[in-house]
Amino acid sequence: MSAKAAFIDDLSLPVVAAPMFLISGPQLVIESCKQGIVGTFPALNQRTTEGFEEWLIEIKAALSAFEEETGKKAAPFGVNLIVHKTNPRLEADLKICIKHKVPLIITSLGAVSTLIDAVHSYGGLVFHDVVKKRHAEKAAEAGVDGLILVAAGAGGHAGIINPIPLISEVKSFFDKTVLLSGCMSNGRDVASALQMGADLAYMGTRFINTEESKAEEAYKKMIIDSGASDIVYTAAVSGVPANFLRPSLEAMGITKEQWNKSAKIDFGEELDAAQAEAKAWKTLWSAGQGVTTIDNVLPVAELIAQMKSEFVAAIEAQYQLLEKYR
Repeated sequence: MSAKAAFIDDLSLPVVAAPMFLISGPQLVIESCKQGIVGTFPALNQRTTEGFEEWLIEIKAALSAFEEETGKKAAPFGVNLIVHKTNPRLEADLKICIKHKVPLIITSLGAVSTLIDAVHSYGGLVFHDVVKKRHAEKAAEAGVDGLILVAAGAGGHAGIINPIPLISEVKSFFDKTVLLSGCMSNGRDVASALQMGADLAYMGTRFINTEESKAEEAYKKMIIDSGASDIVYTAAVSGVPANFLRPSLEAMGITKEQWNKSAKIDFGEELDAAQAEAKAWKTLWSAGQGVTTIDNVLPVAELIAQMKSEFVAAIEAQYQLLEKYR
């Protein structure tokens, strides 16, 4: 029996649209799943647990209607839960996930075996994001079904390790589903992720520039106008190192001297800390180095079709190389 997630074989493209803080909402999730890739969103993108449940109901209803109308199977969707003592909603949000049997739970800032067991009790899967081998080992011991390797250059709270050694380290002890995150913006990049040993590409920044994302138009334009050198890795925003668009930092008066300073991680003791970070992230815009190849805003359906064409072309090119070097 394969240790890989069974749903991979049913996807139109081996891609997960990553859960992005303040950006991912029902429409992005629904359209992603309709097009055959995994759509996800953070539970905390809704201000309350009640609102979070409303989103789940909306997503499930839309995907059910799609399947009835088309006879096609939608890809599964997922929810990101922050597993940290400063998230007072964790228990309540997890109960809602269990109630609605959310197919995929993505955990951050903690891999807890009791949560994993709870999700497994209804047949759900748990993927956990990591930035280094030590974190991956702990998550594997806790029993996660997949590891999301957040490599250098990824948007949001990224790591600093190149994807090639990171994948090699993790695959040396983990035989379940491996996802790669970092700098992927097109179908060729997805093919490269699989070539390196990943089972799925975990893409965030490219989906900011879709019509269904909740990002402001100015945010999307800044991504189009930016290149890899415009991405700044800094802990100045919240105390946790993350990648941000340099123009957005400068627009808020944050200087190079400030973003070069290291800051001690501090999530605070109350939800107020998360609310304060949300306020910061609303005006200080995150993105990965993959912005360098993003030059438009597309509907999700058009984006996935384009990526699939690029993916197939990349794989076919590899076949040609195979014949040359066989």
